[in-house]
Amino acid sequence: MNNFVTLHENRNTNSKMKKILIVLMALMPLTMWAQANTWEKPEVEETKANKDVNKDAKYLKGAVPEVDGKVVFSTTINAPGKSADQVFDIVKAYLEKMTGEKNQVSARIVIDDKEKHELGATFNEWLVFKSTSIMLDQTRMLYAIKAHCSEGKAYIEMSNIRYVYEENRNPQNYSAEEWISDKEALNKKGTRILPVSGKFRRKTIDRKDFLFNKFESLLK
Repeated sequence: MNNFVTLHENRNTNSKMKKILIVLMALMPLTMWAQANTWEKPEVEETKANKDVNKDAKYLKGAVPEVDGKVVFSTTINAPGKSADQVFDIVKAYLEKMTGEKNQVSARIVIDDKEKHELGATFNEWLVFKSTSIMLDQTRMLYAIKAHCSEGKAYIEMSNIRYVYEENRNPQNYSAEEWISDKEALNKKGTRILPVSGKFRRKTIDRKDFLFNKFESLLK
């Protein structure tokens, strides 16, 4: 009798264990899917960690510098161990490459003085705000890049920035000074980008950052 009870208890225990294993196995794919779904998880974590961070911080007051009332972005890039001629050749090669890029409407080298180690180029390129299958929002951005090369460094300047927007419907022409400057593109406190000119300010700063970072990587 005792052996029969023990056997019955063992069967019940085994049955319960099987049910638990079945439930665990059923849940495993869901757990694995949730762990693999990384595109969703970081977004939640980012919201919690950065809820007070202003994503436009890099575009706010001071991000668009002016010299004598004109918008001028500039940087001095170190080129350790490189002669002025070498720095000149590197900068010139990239400016020439830029003139042939697909986003350029027209572009050309206008200053090429190796004796003074000075370079200059003008660009007329497409700056894309949004591109979908049913919509293309873009502007032409015109600007100049000047470079002065010397022993172990290069001074790069981006200026004379202008925009031609909606030229096929209602052509609008803006200068950087009247459109993306702190005075024109930010609220009075300088804590918020105004909605209309904001996309121009953001994309222009992004383009400047890309170009300056590119020159820096080439001159390392």
